[in-house]
This record gives sequence, structure tokens and C-alpha cells, in this order.
Amino acid sequence: MRNRAKCKLCKSEIESFHRYDYVTCGCGEISISGGLETLECSARDWNNFLRIDEEGNEIIVKVKDAIENDPPSQAQSTPSKQELLQMLSEMISTYENLPQNAMSTPVTHYDLLSSLLLLSAILRSE
Repeated sequence: MRNRAKCKLCKSEIESFHRYDYVTCGCGEISISGGLETLECSARDWNNFLRIDEEGNEIIVKVKDAIENDPPSQAQSTPSKQELLQMLSEMISTYENLPQNAMSTPVTHYDLLSSLLLLSAILRSE
């Protein structure tokens, strides 16, 4: 299956051709990436996201909320400063152990945001 989608707002049809091909519709409402390897997608509002099959048919996607599957105790617990520092150390180690070619790829805003949120949580913790 090709990695294609359509935005209900701007009517743009987009397609990702290879693993690092990140494509956004004209109005920025939906995006896809991953080519044929991984069918990755995102949307500001999933009601505006349609998959396009091989014949050009529009497929309405069903989105499951991942939070529903988390145990309640994990969702409500606040990590200690030591746990937050451990998370930061693990993040640093993960980046240090990336292959050389991955070190020259762009950092996404999600990567930057997760780093800043973690640092903010560490600085605010007691």
C-alpha cells in the first residue's frame, strides 16, 4: 500500500515515498512520513485526515486514544527529581549512541519539545 493521505480542509493529496520523506498538506492540517517502510501520520484534527488506497478511494481512519490503555497509576504519578535526571541521562545516552549518519539528520520540533519539557520538569522539581 502506498503511503498517501488527503486533507478534508484544503483537499490536498499527499504521498510519502521513502523513510525520511515528511510531507504536509497545503494548510498544515495533516502530515505523513515513512514511505512504504512505516506508515506514519499526524493531524491537528483527525476528522480532517483521510487515507487514500491504491485505487484512489478515500478511507476514513479510526484513531484510538493511547491514554485509555495506560494504567491509571502511571498516568497520575509524578516522577521524582532523581527519576527525571535518569530520564535525561537515558535521552543523552540514546543520542550519543546514534549512528554517525543519524547525527546529521534534522531534529524535529517534537524532539526539541520533549527535551525542553524534561528539563523544565527537572528544574521545577524539589
